Amino acid sequence: MHSATALHNHPQPVAPGQPWIGTREVLRRLRAQGTQDVSRRVVRRLARRVCEFFDTAALDFPLLERDIADSVRLRLELPEQSRRPGTALNLAWLCTPPGPGSGGHTTLFRMVKGLEDRGHACSLLLYDRHGSDISQAKAIIRRHWPWLRADVSTVPNVIEGYDACVASSWETAHVLATRSAEAAVHRFYFIQDYEPFFYPRGSLYSLAEDSYRFGFTNISLGNMVSDALRENIGITAATVPFGCDGGTYLLENLGPREGVVFYAREAVDRRGTFLGKLALAEFHQRHPEQRIHVYGDPLPSWTVPHQHHGKLAPAQLNLLYNNSVAGLALSFTNISLVAEEMLSCGTTPIVNDHPLARKDLAAPGVLWATATPAGIANALCRAVEKPLAARELSLVAAGARRDWVPAQTATAAIIEEEATA
Repeated sequence: MHSATALHNHPQPVAPGQPWIGTREVLRRLRAQGTQDVSRRVVRRLARRVCEFFDTAALDFPLLERDIADSVRLRLELPEQSRRPGTALNLAWLCTPPGPGSGGHTTLFRMVKGLEDRGHACSLLLYDRHGSDISQAKAIIRRHWPWLRADVSTVPNVIEGYDACVASSWETAHVLATRSAEAAVHRFYFIQDYEPFFYPRGSLYSLAEDSYRFGFTNISLGNMVSDALRENIGITAATVPFGCDGGTYLLENLGPREGVVFYAREAVDRRGTFLGKLALAEFHQRHPEQRIHVYGDPLPSWTVPHQHHGKLAPAQLNLLYNNSVAGLALSFTNISLVAEEMLSCGTTPIVNDHPLARKDLAAPGVLWATATPAGIANALCRAVEKPLAARELSLVAAGARRDWVPAQTATAAIIEEEATA
């Protein structure tokens, strides 16, 4: 018969790869870290075991297995005859169902509108491997992008009847390749990020990378993506310029400003939220008088004093930017549109430095920071310690792009030239 001490410390069966934590170790952690830390560890362990039991990781894979394409086997056909120049085209744009305020969808929809304004018929084909409610998706699109006229439907099992189709992400590129395999159609890929960088090197990285080899006409938003395509896999792309919604983001305050702005996306590591939190913690120690404004995701466990504004509409962001000295515009797979929107309002954007990124954001007023907590904190401190005067604010705002017309025109020209002859 075991003693109480022996029973408490007797090794118990555990799942492979899961180290057993005995009573003594639990007590040590309670003394060292407190109940909150230990409780969170217990919850995480339980959640992991539940996820393993029900194989919930499979739900995170963004494609149905039958929709995975392979560039080694693909033999996609183009039409033998293209439409006559000046003829209205019937275009399909593949994307995932958007959420309210999605920046990537907004940029894509601007390109769609650019083609609509030139007389072409456009349809949005939404792809969600879990089968989202199409009526709800339609309602979101009509409410948040009311200027878009395109028909909205789910991606059919067989894509046919279009003059050209445009993918907008690596997942929809796979879907376009597999579901239009029997059709002779012009295929395009509007690329806003070098998407393999969304993942560690592995299966998803490789599948995302392979989407650029399908033989579509690649259209890159900005030089950073074009250079990444060429340097990493030797693929070329037509490049269209960035834009900015200059009708919404306007310089309206030439007077005093206070505080810094932080766009938080905890679940999207490429947005640098964790790095931003570390930098802002250091910044707060050096400048506790400066209020930290956070919008986007809430940060409930972050102990740095801040004001969380939730998700803001563009007009609300314009107001916040116009009253702030500086803001973080971190992004690691392409330049964030936030940077130029801040410039338009006279807010100094702090951008993680990279040689490729500088090609797409040459306007004055940007503070480039080494992507470390201290590097970013130093840039924030420089911004608030030497705020811009009224004349400098005007010059910075004037240097920002004013609209998306050049990007729309360039995208439309690429599609029209390829699809007509």
